[in-house]
Amino acid sequence: MRVAIATQDMKELNAHFGSARRFVIYDVTREEWNLVEAVAFDDVSDERGKHRTEGDDRIAPKVEALKGCHLLFCLAIGGPSAAKLVSAKIHPIKVRQPQSIQEVLLRTQMMLRTCPPPWLRKVLAEAGVAEKKPSFEEDD
Repeated sequence: MRVAIATQDMKELNAHFGSARRFVIYDVTREEWNLVEAVAFDDVSDERGKHRTEGDDRIAPKVEALKGCHLLFCLAIGGPSAAKLVSAKIHPIKVRQPQSIQEVLLRTQMMLRTCPPPWLRKVLAEAGVAEKKPSFEEDD
C-alpha cells in the first residue's frame, strides 16, 4: 500500500495538507516499508485555510503529485481538499498531534497485520491489494 505523509522537516508528520512543504511517500507492507520519493512544494497556503493570493489553486498540484497513493496522513485538511483527494482515490487521515514518520509507518503496518478497520479494507480492496477472505469451506 502506498502512503503519503505531510511534513515540514522530513522527520515528523507535522503539517496541514495545504501548508505542507513536503510529502514523503512510502510503500508499506506488513513486513517492511520503503521510501518511494519526497515531493516538495514552495508555494503553499497558510494554516488558516487562506491562500496568499486569492484565486491561485495550490491544491490540484498536490493532489496530482500524490496520485497512486492510497492513504494521506496530515494534521488537518479542509473539506474541498479532502473531496479532491477522495475523488483521486486517496483516503485522507487526520492525526491530532505531530508524530514521527516512523511511528506513522509502524501504526500503518500494525493495522495491516491485525484486522484492518472497515474503511481500510475498502481502500485496500479498491487498490487491489486486499487479501482474499478466508472461506469456511477450505480444508485445514
